[in-house]
Amino acid sequence: MVQNMILAGTDTTTTTLEWAMALLLNHPHLLQKLHGEIEAHVGHGRLVGPSDLPSLRCVTNVIKETLRLHPPGPLLVPRESVADCEVGGVAVPRGTMLIVNAHKLHRDPELWEEPRQFKPERFEREGEGKGHKYVPFGCGRRRCPGEAMALSSIGLVLASLVQCFEWKRVGEEEVDLTEEPGFTVPSATPLLALCKPRDAMVDLLAQL
Repeated sequence: MVQNMILAGTDTTTTTLEWAMALLLNHPHLLQKLHGEIEAHVGHGRLVGPSDLPSLRCVTNVIKETLRLHPPGPLLVPRESVADCEVGGVAVPRGTMLIVNAHKLHRDPELWEEPRQFKPERFEREGEGKGHKYVPFGCGRRRCPGEAMALSSIGLVLASLVQCFEWKRVGEEEVDLTEEPGFTVPSATPLLALCKPRDAMVDLLAQL
């Protein structure tokens, strides 16, 4: 199971991080908001650590919103109905293979306000993202067993990148967010960005 989690989590984690950085580069005010939060809770005397993540609400919300817009598994693992049932008003006979389209579900205007907009603050509302309308890791007893590891890894890397470096787009135009067909729906255009160490972090980075 550990081997499967590592192998399955490599591409999905890196893809999610690329989407998160691309979205933040297109919303520089949110990038600054994240840095302000990290500066307030962690400072620049040490690197952000796993124990800091619960306090970094903005970082968490950015990750949640990234997973909503670009779930690393757009089509969830197939399920088979064990009995005759009804799904969304459609009769489903026993033995039918069911596949949930998480990508479509996360952009349903009946379930989400401005579903195509990158708005991490939506998760500040009580109960937002609860229930079966938000399923980047599936749901129920057979949800992804690597969820906690993935969220911790993504959170730690994203927070470290924001804490240690200043990021800018290569040009004035926004980063292309066109998706490419694939198992994890990667970006059609590999992300290119400009970065430099933050002045306050240079001495600490030099010790690594």
